[in-house]
Amino acid sequence: MISKNLARDVLNIALQTGGDFAEIYLEENISNSISLDNGKVEMVNSGITYGAGIRILNKLQSVYGYTNDISRKGLEKLAKTLSASYEGQPLFKVTNINKVRVPHKHKPKIKYSDISVQEKIERMKSASDIMQNYDPRIARTMVSFADNTKKVVIFNSEGKQFTDIRTRGRIYMTAIASKEGAIETSGVGPGAQKGMEFFDQELDLKELATEVAKTALIMLDAKECPSGKMPVIIGNGFGGVIFHEACGHPLEASSVGRGLSIFSGKQGQKIASDLVSAVDDGTIEGAWGSGNIDDEGNKTQRTLLIKNGILNDYMVDNFSGRRMGRSGNGCARRQSYRYEPTSRMSNTFILPGKSTPEEIIKATKFGLYAKSLGGGSVNPTTGDFNFACTEAYIVKDGKIAYPVKGATLIGSGKDVLTRVDMVGNDLKRAQGMCGASSGSIPVDVGQPTIRLSEMTVGGRGGVIKQ
Repeated sequence: MISKNLARDVLNIALQTGGDFAEIYLEENISNSISLDNGKVEMVNSGITYGAGIRILNKLQSVYGYTNDISRKGLEKLAKTLSASYEGQPLFKVTNINKVRVPHKHKPKIKYSDISVQEKIERMKSASDIMQNYDPRIARTMVSFADNTKKVVIFNSEGKQFTDIRTRGRIYMTAIASKEGAIETSGVGPGAQKGMEFFDQELDLKELATEVAKTALIMLDAKECPSGKMPVIIGNGFGGVIFHEACGHPLEASSVGRGLSIFSGKQGQKIASDLVSAVDDGTIEGAWGSGNIDDEGNKTQRTLLIKNGILNDYMVDNFSGRRMGRSGNGCARRQSYRYEPTSRMSNTFILPGKSTPEEIIKATKFGLYAKSLGGGSVNPTTGDFNFACTEAYIVKDGKIAYPVKGATLIGSGKDVLTRVDMVGNDLKRAQGMCGASSGSIPVDVGQPTIRLSEMTVGGRGGVIKQ
């Protein structure tokens, strides 16, 4: 995107007032998106965005800015403006920049650019038709498909250059069921850092579309969920969103390093049940949240966060690591050049245990089975959360008794991990977008089926009757 000589000159301008580190992040992003509403094409969009961000560090201070003008004049102007934030003399000069080899594990086999818009629409219409024709009570279906290819080049004042290409695609299917004024919605959104082969060879779109429609109808006829404290079984896959939000974010160095996390200073201490081990793994080939390198140029890693209930490690970016006296471990991420990178999750999940899902249900005399979760809210400082269940059932005498709607799970990140008393062997990951200070980024959440001995459940179904 720019020459090494220009990068060197811009970095030296950035360092002219005493910064101890400077970095240029350049990005070109080609994106395409299509949406259908009840089988009709509502939107087809494509675009190319590009720009650069410059960051200058001085001990525990950081200044960041970005521009769409990646000419010499534009980049030098931005570097000079940012360097005015500091007052001092240059500590060193960048003389040479060398390319660092980046292993590219996540390559598409079938490029999205080789598939026409019409071919993509045909696949989407097939999924929409399945949902629409499943039952007359399916009132509306929506299908969206998006893919993007992003080229990233990073230059830094350590004299290093990193180049990475990231290709992702995702389909989202939604079914809305309606009966006598009642409305229920179900959706699924699988994605991967792969090409079109993921959707044609690895996913069964017909099966997924059928499941989405079926779930919406099940919840349409569900009873209101009772409220109170009870054992809660949380399903695999997207059930891991609770761990992601209530426990994952407090394990990011951006909050840990400032002492703002419930887990600050607790490395080596017991924070969870002995049955709980969890990782953040940005190396999984083709996974939605994976990467070859992070947005500081560090290789992504598999980080064991919790081992048998003991807090083992945090997710650390280089800048936050300065507060903690350590270097980063491949966790610096950002949405685009418009955002300064910070520690973020990639593919974060609880590791599998030994119980089968059937054994977990059979061992539960009475409780709630939260098969899938939707939106919620979390206080990042305290870890207090509430999450809505999109599909849930009452369990009685070791069997799934009947579906319930309106269930909300209420708790705290520091407590939820200690109450896990059964962990399944059915690990599954699900895809989502995570929003935080460095923007919205693709992540995998995940877990096997787990059971919590007790949890507060909110609902409008009255007092619990066992």
